[in-house]
Formats: sequence, C-alpha cells, structure tokens
Amino acid sequence: MICETEQDVLNIVKDADVSFIQFWFTDVLGILKSFAVTPSELEEGLTEGMGFDGSSIQGFARIEESDMIAKPDPTTFQFLPWRPSDKPVVRMFCDILQPDGTHYEGDPRYVLKRILKKAADKGYTFYAGPELEYFYFENNENPKFIDKGGYFDARPLDMGGDLRRETIFALQDMGVQIEYSHHEVAPSQHEIDMRYDEGLKMADKTMTLRIVVKEIARQHGFYATFMPKPVFGENGSGMHTHQSLFEGDRNAFFDANDRYHLSAAGKSYIAGILRHAREMAAVTNQWVNSYKRLVPGYEAPVYVSWARRNRSAMVRVPMYKPGKEMATRIEFRSPDPACNPYLAFAVMLAAGLKGIEENYALPNPVEEDIYEMEGAAREQAGIDSLPGNLFEAIQAVEESALVRETLGDHIFNKFVENKKIEWDCYRTHVSQFEIEKYLPIM
Repeated sequence: MICETEQDVLNIVKDADVSFIQFWFTDVLGILKSFAVTPSELEEGLTEGMGFDGSSIQGFARIEESDMIAKPDPTTFQFLPWRPSDKPVVRMFCDILQPDGTHYEGDPRYVLKRILKKAADKGYTFYAGPELEYFYFENNENPKFIDKGGYFDARPLDMGGDLRRETIFALQDMGVQIEYSHHEVAPSQHEIDMRYDEGLKMADKTMTLRIVVKEIARQHGFYATFMPKPVFGENGSGMHTHQSLFEGDRNAFFDANDRYHLSAAGKSYIAGILRHAREMAAVTNQWVNSYKRLVPGYEAPVYVSWARRNRSAMVRVPMYKPGKEMATRIEFRSPDPACNPYLAFAVMLAAGLKGIEENYALPNPVEEDIYEMEGAAREQAGIDSLPGNLFEAIQAVEESALVRETLGDHIFNKFVENKKIEWDCYRTHVSQFEIEKYLPIM
C-alpha cells in the first residue's frame, strides 16, 4: 500500500472500512511500542498527533515532563496481514514530538533522521541492507529446537521453512522486499535478508520484520527470538549490515580503476567504521548476551579488521559481482539483530562520515583467518578486538564524542544509564553454572 499524504491515509481507511489504526514507535532500546486509535480519531491524529505518557516509556521523559505527542508518518501506512480482512487493522510509524510540536530529543527515529540529513547535506543518500538471523523455539521459556537443519538445508531438516515462507509473504504484503531467506548454521536458526533501501525506510522495515517474524511464529504455537546467543555451543544470531552511499545515481563507494574497486570515500568510510567500532559496540551490540556471541569460533567477528572474502574480518567488501558499480558496498558484520536499528544505523553512518570528513587512512585488508592467528601476530598487524563484554563496551562508549554527538545528550545519557543497570544486575546474579560448578567443591 502506497500512501504519500494524510488525505491518502484517510481515503484508504474509509474505503477499506479499517477498524483500528496502530501507531508504532520504539523506546531507546528498540522495543516496539504501539497504541491504537479508531477511524473517528484518525484525522486529528494525523494533523496534530496523539498524546501519551512519555514517562512510562524506557528512556523517554521524566514524570514531571511526561506529555508526548506521537505523530504518524503517512508514508509508512500498511495493513497488518495477520488481522481479519473484514475488520482490517493498519499501522503507521510515528515521530515523537514535544507538546509545542518540536522534535523530541529522546526519539530514536529522530536521531537517525538527523544523521541522514547530515549525509544529505554532503550530497549523500545512505542505503542499508541488513541480514537478520533468528531462532525458532517451542516456547519462550526453554530454547528447545523445532528442527535439526544446518546451513542452507532444505526440508525435511528445515522444519521452520514453512514459518519462514509465511513470514515472507506477510512481509511482502507490507511492502518489504526480500532478497534471500534460508536456514542458518545452527538448528532452528534462520535468516531473512531484505533488499537494500534508504536508511530510514530500512530501519522501519527492520522493526517490521522483527514483529512479523514473531507474530507468524506465535500464530503457529512457536516462539521466534532475535536474542544474540540463546544456546550455548551453537552459533549466535547476527545482523550483517550492508551499506553504501550514493550521490544521485552514482555509487560513491565505487572506483572502476582501483584494485579493490573502492573510491577514496569508500575506503575512508570503512576506516571510520574500523576506528570507531569499539565505541559503537554498546549501540550495535547493546545487551549482556550480545557478547556471548562475539567470541572466536562461531563465525562472529571479534577482531577489528577488513577484508574482501575473509568472513573472520569485521568489515567485508563482498566480491559477488566485482567491478559492478551498483553492487559495490561494505558489509559490517558485528551488529546483532536485537539492537535498536535507528540508533545502530545512525552510529554506523556517523562513523563512516567521520572517516570521509577527516580522510581516515584505510589499513591493508587481512585475508588470512584471524581466529587462527597468534596474539602477537594480531598485535603486529595492528588488529584490535571488540569489547569482550558489556562493561568494556560501556567504558568505550562513555568516552566517545562521536556516539554522544550522534545520539544527542538525552538518549546518550539514558542509554548509558540503562546499560550500567543491566550490567550491575548481570554481574551480581548467581548463575546455574556457578551453582553446578562451585557449590559442590566450596
């Protein structure tokens, strides 16, 4: 469904006899929030927005300044395919405003809009294409697999294939174009890859994909999770994020005469991602559990490096179609699918633009398996590591002028405060591992 204006929305809602309109937005952590209005309230909601209590939303306002306005973006209007067709329900993503109509600094969508405007002012359009991995389990209490498939396995091993297939149909109904889908390495692990799109649209689509995957699984009595590392001894779930900058119709990363087919801007963009990777990790990998995935041996990138074919590197320049301008892009492999996509895309783009602005030099690619390199060899090659846990990531982000500037003081402070609380809860928790290992001998 394509809508451009508020009147388009009103016309479709009337003609289709829509029963409810859901207003969607996220909190600072990227958790989807929603409330519904009836068609009789829609016109006012479109023109003025709908008020709600911001003090009850994670990372939003304090209780003494709680009044917030959710103003829907008509271009995000879509029917929810899992609702009855005779009583259709639609959704729109919202921008969060202050009562005076100004943008709210705590709105993650506004954070991304700001950095996208900065790119646009330099003549760039940012495109992203994330690959989201996730698991299907029997329920949300016990991570019990529903299939025994492996990488690219087909049925009968891929028992989640029907769920994935139905999910893709639902996503396509909502205007999300899918390029690939397949079974991933671990049992019950799957991947859906969206066709690249402009940054804000892709962040909205990423939120859409996550809720659709979960809803289709729920309807069939299963549970889908984007938790980065839900099962010990199995691969975790990543969100490899392909990205590029375009100047009009020209790919700003492409240079036909370069040995890597990378322009100076493309090289400096990669260098920006590399230089700021450690300080971005708290945003791209924001949970305690994220760092259970970022360990050697499970295909997750741990070391700050780049390459062309080497999948142990953190940044890769895919070689599927070498020399083709439209296909030239970078793949940032460390983010996980439980991040807030608005904030994650924003800090990625900010780091890349910083590299271009300051003409960062790109180190040589590392094509050998970094996991097999000795520590001294990695040190000699200048290969740094991502933070080993959330505490290290918090320390790195607290010192980051880049991330603070990108997120703005409000979100930056709220985000760091939340992550410190999470770490304190984690470090004082006595796990079942500790009980089983230490109680019998101490």
